[in-house]
Amino acid sequence: MAKGLAVLESFDTERQRLNATLAAERAGLTRAAARRHLLTLAYLGYLESDGQYFWLAPKVLRLAGSYLASARLPRVVQPTLNRLAAQTQLPFSAVVLEGREVVIVARSAATPQGDAVRGPGRYSSGQGASADRVLAYGLHLGSRLPAHATSTGRMLLATRPKSAVRDWLRGHPLPRLTAYTQTDAPALRAAIDQARADDCCLASEEHELGVLALAVPLRDLQGHAVAALNVVTAPDRLSPERLKRDLLPLLQDAARELRPML
Repeated sequence: MAKGLAVLESFDTERQRLNATLAAERAGLTRAAARRHLLTLAYLGYLESDGQYFWLAPKVLRLAGSYLASARLPRVVQPTLNRLAAQTQLPFSAVVLEGREVVIVARSAATPQGDAVRGPGRYSSGQGASADRVLAYGLHLGSRLPAHATSTGRMLLATRPKSAVRDWLRGHPLPRLTAYTQTDAPALRAAIDQARADDCCLASEEHELGVLALAVPLRDLQGHAVAALNVVTAPDRLSPERLKRDLLPLLQDAARELRPML
């Protein structure tokens, strides 16, 4: 079963179609074993094939759908995400840490964009296209992002003991995604320590150019961080200073309100 899941997980946005050789390389299996698992997954309806290459079939959404329907965290945070988005006209997410990546488990509903975003408590940009691009910022439920380059990843790492962070940094590469991505382990550890001290984390254009994000931890009543809550905007829409000044109190209030329910 573990080998079959490894083959299924070898599909991603970079490799949407795999043959037995490619699947074997990505899953760490022999070509013969990879082909057997590809054929089994196709027989079960999780993959489609043209006889040589395989790709994911819609049936794989049953797995994610079952999680979203049964997991408590997405259901609890969704009303809060929608309320924050309606209040600010910015996108909000709840994110968990899984290995070297963070995974989006809840996203705010779509909000109006552009010049309609005005008035008290609203964050109109006057920048049109740039603001629209970030408001429509194309991540979806289940999106996986490298933890080292995201506000949520650093925030969740900051909730772990320093020894665990050192182990995580030793075991994971830090690929450069933009010119601003922090790839130096000691500097990243210092940034994580700062997030721990501030109980919030700001990341500017490290995962994607033109994207500024701010995150706070979501803790349960025992004080354990179960997820991170973040907001995304563009640097030309809100400066890092104004983002922290205006949005951090909203994120912190929301985290306090959610705590009894987590």
